[in-house]
Amino acid sequence: MFEAVEELIGEHADLETRLADPAVHADQREAMRLNKRYAELTPILTVYREWKRAGDDIGTAQELAQDDPDFADEVKELELRREELTERLRLLLVPRDPSDDKDVILEVKAGEGGEESALFAGDLLRMYLRYAERVGWKTEILESNESDLGGYKDVQVAVKTKGSAEAGQGVWARLKYEGGVHRVQRVPATESQGRIHTSAAGVLVTPEAEEVEVEIGPNDLRIDVYRSSGPGGQSVNTTDSAVRITHLPTGIVVSCQNEKSQLQNKEQALRILRSRLLAAAQEEAEKEASDARRSQVRTVDRSERIRTYNFPENRISDHRVGFKAYNLDQVLDGELDPVIQACVDADAAAKLAAAQ
Repeated sequence: MFEAVEELIGEHADLETRLADPAVHADQREAMRLNKRYAELTPILTVYREWKRAGDDIGTAQELAQDDPDFADEVKELELRREELTERLRLLLVPRDPSDDKDVILEVKAGEGGEESALFAGDLLRMYLRYAERVGWKTEILESNESDLGGYKDVQVAVKTKGSAEAGQGVWARLKYEGGVHRVQRVPATESQGRIHTSAAGVLVTPEAEEVEVEIGPNDLRIDVYRSSGPGGQSVNTTDSAVRITHLPTGIVVSCQNEKSQLQNKEQALRILRSRLLAAAQEEAEKEASDARRSQVRTVDRSERIRTYNFPENRISDHRVGFKAYNLDQVLDGELDPVIQACVDADAAAKLAAAQ
């Protein structure tokens, strides 16, 4: 583990040098990438330096304890401190989800249970909106389909950080654990005899896709020129001005012969090619997001639940990590952090166990 930290120290120093070079900031995208990586490494190095200092302090205290027994208690305290720092360092070195810094699109869908499910979907939406307000995020409802009694059959909301999030502390880092089927047990507003009903709503969470940029390498293209065969003035059929560009990695072919100049036709063909590659990349990104959505909720079925909201007992239970609390009213008012943190801790523990 600590050999890996030594490598990161070298990378951190290199990043610091590069970020001090004004020329690097001429390329804003590259500067942002370097800054992001620098911010990821800084907490690791901070804890590592504390860990090393604690080790030095233990050695000093042990020497002093040989002459003065009062220092023995300090040795124990320092050893406990170093164990704590060791665990923190292990967690920081666990591979991170590369999407943790991203904003999200969150969708709540009513499932089995008719109007009661739609009302519960509305409760979940309010819970997320209030939670976002508590932690300082911005929200924007993108699309909604309300039910007759004031709930939601389907609602989508964008959740974004204000400004730039700390490394690994974006919206996705917290809300990604919300994807799945949420089950509710309560007496519906439509129930006249006071019987408890069970219904469900689905929550879908996907990282918001960043704008896709198209890069075309010079070796990715095959460019052929040939004689124009259509209208184009006096130069038609007299010069090889038409251009055909084949993008070898994808097989996309673009031809252009409208302009008199071969250079102009090449530029037009490249513009068309870029737009087609951009569309293909965006389609692939949307497909990946769609696959992620399907993996979270195959069907909004009461039996496939990640969490249960029991109103009669004021209880919330997360079935994935065994979390249980009796403050459902507070959770629905946006106090969601303890529930999410239980999922974060369980995920980190599982990754740490897999890395050992």
